[in-house]
Amino acid sequence: MNGKKCVFAGTFDPPTLGHKYVIESALAAFDEVIVAILQNPKKSPCFTIKERKEMLALTVCNPRVRVVEFSGTVAELMKKEGATCYVRGLRNATDFDYETSDFYASRKLNKEMVAWYLPCPQELLHVSSSIVRNSLQFSTPIDEYVTERVKEYIYKIKK
Repeated sequence: MNGKKCVFAGTFDPPTLGHKYVIESALAAFDEVIVAILQNPKKSPCFTIKERKEMLALTVCNPRVRVVEFSGTVAELMKKEGATCYVRGLRNATDFDYETSDFYASRKLNKEMVAWYLPCPQELLHVSSSIVRNSLQFSTPIDEYVTERVKEYIYKIKK
């Protein structure tokens, strides 16, 4: 693997079993996975950056995973980190279309950028952060969307 790094970026509001799958899959191919919590001015997150960092640490405990926060573009972050591979998880064709157009826009800013798409396992196709937030809003179970440790953390902070 020779010191290969990749970036997996998102809002992770909160991190889900789908995010865990992507991170663990990337660990099989890369020496370091940089998980970047991007600050998107168009979104109003439910959880603070600090809380999302803590939940990501609870989701995947591995010294080869580094969680960072970033307010610029993914292309800038990749240059800063010396990573050329941008990892994305795909649940469906809508995700593919969105990620592909986003990739081409980012590639104009960073010509070295390579996209690495991971298809979602069938049992996680329904999992998303927005489903978790909706479930929390309506007090329905979140067990099938997040790890047990993240679930306990969320219930602790949302009391």
